[in-house]
Amino acid sequence: MNYIKLIYLSIFCGIISILSFFNIIYSYYLNLYLNLNTYIWTFIVSIFLSILFYYAKNSYEKKITIYEKILTILLGYFLLPLIIAIPFYFSIYNLTFINSYFEAISGFTSTGFTIFDNINHIDQSLILWRSAAQWVGGLYFLFSIILLIDIFDNSFKKSLTNFISFNKAETLKQTLKIFLLYSLLTLVIFITLNIFEVRMFNSLNLAMTIISSGGFLASNNLSNILINDSQIIITSVLMLTSFFSIFLTYNLVFIKKYNLNFFNEDIHLLFYLLVLLFIFFTFLNFDNNFSELLLSLISSVSNIGFSFDNNSKNLSFIFLILVMIGGSFFSTSSGIRFLKIYSLFKYSINEILSYSRPNNVYINKHLFSKEFFQLNEIYKYFLSIIVFITSLLLLTFLLTLSGIDFENSFKLSILTLTNTVNSSMYGLSDISFYDLHFFTKYYLIFFMIIGRLELLTLLIICKKFLFKN
Repeated sequence: MNYIKLIYLSIFCGIISILSFFNIIYSYYLNLYLNLNTYIWTFIVSIFLSILFYYAKNSYEKKITIYEKILTILLGYFLLPLIIAIPFYFSIYNLTFINSYFEAISGFTSTGFTIFDNINHIDQSLILWRSAAQWVGGLYFLFSIILLIDIFDNSFKKSLTNFISFNKAETLKQTLKIFLLYSLLTLVIFITLNIFEVRMFNSLNLAMTIISSGGFLASNNLSNILINDSQIIITSVLMLTSFFSIFLTYNLVFIKKYNLNFFNEDIHLLFYLLVLLFIFFTFLNFDNNFSELLLSLISSVSNIGFSFDNNSKNLSFIFLILVMIGGSFFSTSSGIRFLKIYSLFKYSINEILSYSRPNNVYINKHLFSKEFFQLNEIYKYFLSIIVFITSLLLLTFLLTLSGIDFENSFKLSILTLTNTVNSSMYGLSDISFYDLHFFTKYYLIFFMIIGRLELLTLLIICKKFLFKN
């Protein structure tokens, strides 16, 4: 695996060059010449860096350590958005560097915060570039999970592979599988939206947004894109692709001898979703609007976050809790992850019951798995939640110092760390990121990246630099 450190960045620079080439073709085809030169420069820079990183890899012979893997991924989160920011910075809209970089980071981390106040005034090629930034960012996140597979717990790893660790061949196999699945699902979403008569341009942007769990839209309001109940319902169903595991479809189709370990997390998530649907439509459907409430619910659990402007705001606190929980570990969603919270809850209940009823035996394993979760896994889950809460409080404090009131600072911190867009159902649609102080934008940039990194990686980095052994 000694080649991974630079080949990883080379691959994604190459993907960005391909996307910029598509934007060049798209601009020529529709005579959109206003920002054409920016995509040409992006293509030149990205293809140059891709070739440079590829050939520089030969000078590295030693085996890459877990710390180097984490730092490589972290470097990618800062470097690749610099390339993505080129069309924003050199566009006709006179954006500053920090605004361009903020937009690129927001897209690449699949968050969806935007400095544009009126999307309808942006040229179509730049709207498409924003969506492409989300798409490549979602793919980068999934590749990062494979690169860091060795640090994750057995209960998560078993849902992907029976390998204890990945060698070079297995890493290439899994990353290729992810790329094909990710691309195929994007195409399926695009075709499905077209079948339901969503405008082709909107379908393309929405497909890249949904698969990446992003928040960018091709219009100011979702109501301009989804105009009837059938479109809203099918979009809600399609958003589940970023809630369940990216491997779910593959496992259902290609695995002949079914192993419940491969479906363990998805089965738990299915029951979780069904319980939420029952609770929401039985007790919380105040406006008696099935389609819009369904979209808001699934949009929250999948960490996409967009909703209709007339959505009931009295459920914002509940939606924020769902956002913090998140979806599958091997999906593009963020959050703490449902299976971690479920494992901690079950373990805690069993520990309490074991003291109150010492003659009984309580088993710490998931309902649909033969694997027991170990005590060290529980410690990791607990530490991940501590890191999340610490990051949440720190960002809330920083945003409060920036002049944002405490309630909005707290909500915005949750959405930042879970990479979820600030829609009306959270009561934050009126925030203008363009007008924020540049220090505030730097805070948000940093924590958007923190939210996209698996929190366990932060603990490993801290251990590396703070402790000698």
